[in-house]
Parts: sequence; C-alpha cells; structure tokens
Amino acid sequence: MPLFRDFTDEQLIEEVRSNNKELYVHIVERYQNKLMRYITYLIHDEQKAADIVQETFIKAYINLNGFNVNKKFSSWIYRIAHNEAMNLVKKYKKEVSMDVGFDIKSNLDIEEEFNKKEIIEKTKKCLSKMPIIYSEPLALHFLDDKSYEEISDILRIPMGTVATRINRAKAIMKNICQKNKLLPVRYFFLSDLSLCLFCRYFL
Repeated sequence: MPLFRDFTDEQLIEEVRSNNKELYVHIVERYQNKLMRYITYLIHDEQKAADIVQETFIKAYINLNGFNVNKKFSSWIYRIAHNEAMNLVKKYKKEVSMDVGFDIKSNLDIEEEFNKKEIIEKTKKCLSKMPIIYSEPLALHFLDDKSYEEISDILRIPMGTVATRINRAKAIMKNICQKNKLLPVRYFFLSDLSLCLFCRYFL
C-alpha cells in the first residue's frame, strides 16, 4: 500500500484526479496552516482568513483538472489564495495591514535587552504602514520560504520586480527599526538570515 503522505503534491493531485478523491485531505493538511498564516498576515482578520482558506481549498479542488502537474502546486494554490484575499480587499476598499504574533525559537536573546510587548506594539504600528505590494513578497520569501520564481508565479509579476519589491521592503523594515529604535544596531539586517529571523520573530 503506497504511503500517500510521502507523495509529492503533484503526485497526490494526479491520484485525486484519478478518482482517489479522498486523498485531497493530504493536500489540505499540508497547506492549511501555511495558507492561514499567509492570509492572516495580509488581511489582519483571522475569521475572514479562515473563510478565505476554506474557499481556496474548494476552488482548488473544483479546478484541479486545470492544474498542470509539470508546474509547482504550491505556487498554484498560493495564487488562488492571493486572488481570494485581494477580492476581499477590493470589496471592503480599505488598507490591508500586517499583524504580529508568529513566534519561533531563535538564538537572538532579544528579551534580555528589550521589553518584547513594547517592541511588538511599536513594530505592529510601523509595519501597518507598509504597502501590500512590498509586504506580500516579503512575507512569501521570508515567512513561507518561497523562491523569487515561485513568488513571480503567485503574484504574476516578473522576477526582477519581485527582487525590487523585496529589496524595497527590506529597506523599509530597516528604516522602521532604526527610526523607532526597535532593535540594537547588531540586528539591523546585516544578512538575509537576520531579516528572516526578525520577520519570523515579530510578524
């Protein structure tokens, strides 16, 4: 009996399209939390994010026959989620803000130098001003480990534009931290790793 959990996304999709429809649950399990985090990051509303994620899985299932298994499924389903989120944004015609709350264990002993709650509140206030065209590729790259090529597929923009927007977002992040003294100089994004840790810690 094959271990479907070990299948690639694309292999699972082929099985689902071959009438093993119950295997779609593995796709849901793989992407439920990832998509929830991504959408919550974009629209700052967990309940609406949950609705969008549910709608994403439904639309993905309905349109599975249109998916090209020679492409990356992750980019395809993220694109559906992105479209659903943008539809909501357009519907309510209001600015999308970012929230904080994701946490990871890291070697950055920030708590010893700063009051974490105060930093989070300051960061939340500052980052809410970042335009979504910069915050979204930043989140996809540093929170969801998407490559520039994958982000290009998801957002339907050239890879050069992806790079430009991420670099701009990094500059905005650095400026925010310096202006508001959120982190000591040694944490000012000296590398992509430090930026990644910062994003995962505070976003």
